[in-house]
Amino acid sequence: MEQTWRQAKAAFAAVSAPPIVWLLLFFLVPLAVVWAYSFGVNSGPVTIDFTGTFANYTRALEPLYVGIFWKSLIVATLTTLLCLIVGFPVALAIAFSSPKAKAWLLLLIMLPFWTNLLIRTFALIAVLRENGYVNAILEWMWTHASGLMTLVGLQPLGDFEPLTLLYNNTAVVIGLVYVHLPFMVLPLYSALDRMDRSLMEASLDLGAGHLRTIWSVVVPLAAPGVASGVLITFIPALGAYLTPDLLGGTDSQMIANVIERQFKRANDWPFGAALSFLLMYLTFIAVAVQALVQRRSERRG
Repeated sequence: MEQTWRQAKAAFAAVSAPPIVWLLLFFLVPLAVVWAYSFGVNSGPVTIDFTGTFANYTRALEPLYVGIFWKSLIVATLTTLLCLIVGFPVALAIAFSSPKAKAWLLLLIMLPFWTNLLIRTFALIAVLRENGYVNAILEWMWTHASGLMTLVGLQPLGDFEPLTLLYNNTAVVIGLVYVHLPFMVLPLYSALDRMDRSLMEASLDLGAGHLRTIWSVVVPLAAPGVASGVLITFIPALGAYLTPDLLGGTDSQMIANVIERQFKRANDWPFGAALSFLLMYLTFIAVAVQALVQRRSERRG
């Protein structure tokens, strides 16, 4: 038995060693280097002295950067909330559809992952710009409404003014919801599909309506999926870079865009590293809060 255990340990070490080495060399070591940069200062165009200073973190707590952090948190929270509001009915519809329809609906949800994010973002620009599809549809409706008002003897609406849907905070939120909605739908669907449907039938048999059954029975049973969906939607939305960069204006930049400018344009790697790790600390806090809430819900259950 001892020889068998030793052989098992050797086999386990042989299988686990390559991924552990890969994780160490290409993730933990670079991460440690960037963390060390956050305690350094620029001593030349391409050199950094590791002085152990906290000046970069102190600078990151200035009102300008705190405001950007706070704005990023608000945008990420709003994005997560909208994804939850839109994604829950979608996941519920998929979970209660027929097996054949369920396969096609899941395919449609995962289809955006088959296309590069940059291409999807440019496609969204084509939809939201002033001469894009949204304004074209609104202009068509506006024109026909004016024509109908003229026919019945009312004052027409006048010329149509295209909506400004790009290069502002609204465009950023729309883009983030569009990108991260599948991350919310899939965990919700997984939780709803495993739900004991006899509890819903019992609720309906006891006189509860459909809305009350969904709120009092379905939502609590789907709580693990809601928690997972919120977490894996909020964290990427908080660190989003491409969507705010392409869809947002000068006042719509998030913390990831500020970090990118520090590393590229400003060439201030220590300060960029400090901002990066503050963002990572916020991520750890979000994960810890989610784990704490889930643990408390499990204890109550």
